[in-house]
Parts: sequence; C-alpha cells; structure tokens
Amino acid sequence: MADHDVCTILDERLYFATLRSKPRNTTSCHYFCVDDEFIYENFYADFGPLNLAMLYRYCNKVNKKLKSSSLAKKRLIHYTSYDGRKRANSAYLIGCYAIICHRKTVDEVTRPLGSLAPPFLTFRDASCGPPTYPLNLYHCFSAIYKALLHGFLDFSKFSVEEYEHFEKVENGDFNWIVPGKFLAFAGPHDRSRIENGYPLHAPDSYFSYFKAHNVTTVVRLNKRMYEARKFTDAGFEHRDLFFPDGSNPSENILRYLNFCIYNACEVLMHV
Repeated sequence: MADHDVCTILDERLYFATLRSKPRNTTSCHYFCVDDEFIYENFYADFGPLNLAMLYRYCNKVNKKLKSSSLAKKRLIHYTSYDGRKRANSAYLIGCYAIICHRKTVDEVTRPLGSLAPPFLTFRDASCGPPTYPLNLYHCFSAIYKALLHGFLDFSKFSVEEYEHFEKVENGDFNWIVPGKFLAFAGPHDRSRIENGYPLHAPDSYFSYFKAHNVTTVVRLNKRMYEARKFTDAGFEHRDLFFPDGSNPSENILRYLNFCIYNACEVLMHV
C-alpha cells in the first residue's frame, strides 16, 4: 500500500485504508471491510452519515476483533473502496469508534484521516435541491465528542433493538436528541395513511409513546400538515417554529433551540 492510502487510528493495532481491490490477510495483517454491511438508506441525494445503530454495531465489531486471541498479534486494517460515499461513511465509523471507545479527541482522529487522498466527500441533507450546508467529518466527530461529554450518548445503556424499531418511518421515525428531553420525530399529518408507498402518521399515533416518556410539548418545524389542536386537546403544549425543510433554521429559531438544549444540559449534569 502507498503511504497516502493508509493512516494509523490506534498505534500498532488499528488502521484505515482506501484500496482498489480486496487484499489477502497475512500473518501480520487482518483486513476487513464494512462497505456492504452497513448501508445508508437515502431519501434523495443524501448518503450518510450512518445511524447510531450501525455505529454501535461497528464499535462492537471492532472491539471483538481487538480482543480476539487469534488476531492479538495482527494489525487490523479497516479498508474501504474509492467509492466516495462508502469511503466517507467508513471514515465516519472508524473515527467515531476511536472517540467513543478510546477517548480520542476530535483533532487526534481528524488529523490522520485528513492526510488521506482524495479528500472525503461532505454529507448533505435529504432534500431535493442543492445542499445549503455541507457536513464534513470534523462536524460529525465534534458532535459525537460533545454527545459523550454531556452524556447524550452512552452505548453501555443503548438499546440497539429499540433504536432500530423506532428509527423506521413506519414506526414514527423517533430519535432522542437529548435523552429524556428532546425527541425528534417525523412530522404528523391530518390522518394516518400510506401515500406513494410512504407511511404518514396522524397526531394520535404518537400519544401513547409521548405520554409514556413524559413528552409535554410538541414543536412543529415543518409546514402545517395537521391541526395543532389535535395535540393541545390531548394535553400537549404546541409551538410553531417553521423553516423550509432541508434549509438552515433562522437565527431566532437557533437561539431558542440553543437556549432549550443548554438548559437540558444543565439539568442532566445535575441528575
């Protein structure tokens, strides 16, 4: 391998490489690839980053390899292809792994990956038009690092089965942004139905889960597809902070959300 094709993630043990063909394992090196194991399901032109369930499974996979007695004396090389999308997702996985499982800093992870050529593709939103905000690996690593720092991400308490169930659109597309405080979910519609093969959910589809998890307020970020009173009549507060799907929120919305998240952090840090 040429020097620019490979970088060190963990000294003498874990490496990341971009290769044009599948390599053979040797007495000193064990190669593995996850390009066709962890697949991103796109909406439009989006291609990543991979979700937390895939990151969780990847971390377990690498930890198992590092602890394997049969691989104890071998260097582990996670290799990927020159397909730009798969390559970016693979770099995301191994970088996040180093941060989560080995407490590497964002710079300690970004520096070696940044030495590789060609540069990694930036991720984009799931809208139809041109992206207004490119998301690079540094942004992703910074988010994971901060989530660990504030206790938002804890794989020792993570239920991958529950995550994979509720992450599906047909089950509500739930994702906890701040555990026990902020829940993101697919925007409701006036009634539950299947439209062009895509499941749409009425507000009452969410009531039982929301009440079981102490959700008290619903904030609508997308355009009006249902009557707010369907939530308020059921005992929930309702707010509108509309901005076009796929775009950046206004400064006022960002300030409000930052204020809410900051206060949530303060609460969690004192629990």
